[in-house]
Amino acid sequence: MEKRQGATPPKTTLRLAIGAALILSIALAFTGCGGGQAAVRTDTLIVGVPSMPVNLDPSLVNDIPSGRLIFHIYDTLIYIDYDTVPQPNLATSWEWLDPDNPQQLRVFLREGVLFHNGDLLTARDVAFSLDRASEAPTIASLAGMIESTTIVNDHEVIINLEYPFVPFVTFLGHTAFSILNERAVTEMGVDAHSQAPVGTGPYRLTNIVTGDRLEFTRWDYFWGEPALIENLVIRILPDASTRLIALETGEIDIMEGVPPPDMNRVRSHPDLTLFHEMTFGTNYIAFNVSRPPFDDIRVRHAVQYAIDLEAMVQAVYMGAMLPGTGPLGPMVWASIADQLEGWDFNPQRARELLAEAGFPDGFSATFMTNQGNPQRADTGEILQNMLGAVGIDVSVQLLEWATFLDVSAQGEPDMHMLGWSTSTGDPDHGLFAMFHSSTWGHAGNRSFFSHPEVDSLLEAGRLETDPVARAQIYAQAQRIIHQESPWIFQSTASEIYAVRNNVQGFRMSPDQRHKFWTLSFTN
Repeated sequence: MEKRQGATPPKTTLRLAIGAALILSIALAFTGCGGGQAAVRTDTLIVGVPSMPVNLDPSLVNDIPSGRLIFHIYDTLIYIDYDTVPQPNLATSWEWLDPDNPQQLRVFLREGVLFHNGDLLTARDVAFSLDRASEAPTIASLAGMIESTTIVNDHEVIINLEYPFVPFVTFLGHTAFSILNERAVTEMGVDAHSQAPVGTGPYRLTNIVTGDRLEFTRWDYFWGEPALIENLVIRILPDASTRLIALETGEIDIMEGVPPPDMNRVRSHPDLTLFHEMTFGTNYIAFNVSRPPFDDIRVRHAVQYAIDLEAMVQAVYMGAMLPGTGPLGPMVWASIADQLEGWDFNPQRARELLAEAGFPDGFSATFMTNQGNPQRADTGEILQNMLGAVGIDVSVQLLEWATFLDVSAQGEPDMHMLGWSTSTGDPDHGLFAMFHSSTWGHAGNRSFFSHPEVDSLLEAGRLETDPVARAQIYAQAQRIIHQESPWIFQSTASEIYAVRNNVQGFRMSPDQRHKFWTLSFTN
């Protein structure tokens, strides 16, 4: 990635410019949402998404909708490119103090980087951000291994880990490790800062209209290549049909989450291009295994047998995704998805297991997922029908995104559907957060799964430095998780976007965080 060089403006002048731009952006009426105006709009990129971000504080969230916007406001020390190779970002270089014992990472910082409030980036901001991340329960599986940070000088910091952990360099590319401005967070307070975040990224947030849109303006003093389009607007359009119509009429330029039934409609539209790519993620239906009836493995296996997974996935995704077999998607390093067998569709065996578990007449259960995702809603309806055939009465509930994340983290539903992106590309991120007993709830493990051997294997995988031995450890963990069935491994995850043809440069990333600042409009 090329970096832009240039003189740093005086801080006072810069702050006045920022303040004037902010006032102007809020004072001006928002334009460009109508079809006629959108056709000639060249200074504002509008992206239609199904839900508001939960929060814009990198330490408080670990969901994709929030992470996608955090990605544009803040920078991480290291950028993980499309091929999952670590690249310099706010860090120009890094090194393990002892390569044979990867427990202390020395990081050299880029000089002259400005935060959105005009402050210069220093090692104090990095230490503050990483220490803060290490104490945040929501991202404990990512940052909990940070023991401390040592500031060497203004542009050098040492990150001290509790134990040797080879993949930590790739973890630093996750938005959980975004670098915040210490002064801004301290002076504003956490709540105020999450509404007006101060980062070093290519865009700065200028306005939030809750439930409707978020408005961003290019940060002209960005240390890298500046955004090619001056303004970025994220429109909240929960209904997929509404988003698609808005795209077709030019009201928005990019649509997130094209339903599979509409893929051909996009392909045949002369002004649109369809993007469909595999990701590091999986789609899953989790049981709450901490309480009856799903604390009984016979009940979980009964549900597996009661589901015709191939028929479900075909009906829901129409070939856009494939039935899953295990907890890691096939694109993740050390995944053994191709070695794990799916469960046979055998309703009779399901009834036998239910009877053995003490439920000859079945039982009632709740299934929850989020609004704005028709595939998850369809999955709930199909699940309801398939389980109803073996005596399990399923109540389907669709909740607003943030509410759903909260109640599922508290263990309220008996079953729920979510997706998980192993965005670092390393199996630890896909397994530790989801299945270690220390990560129950908001940290990731919403099935409340606990298995001593799995815990031991995942802990061993973090300590092992040999990649062959690590792969064997994670293979064994996947086999046990498959057999224990805390999840229905519903499908591999791909993303489907639609983009107007006058938008150039769009490229999808397997970690599901896509760059908007590199896009441009054709004349």
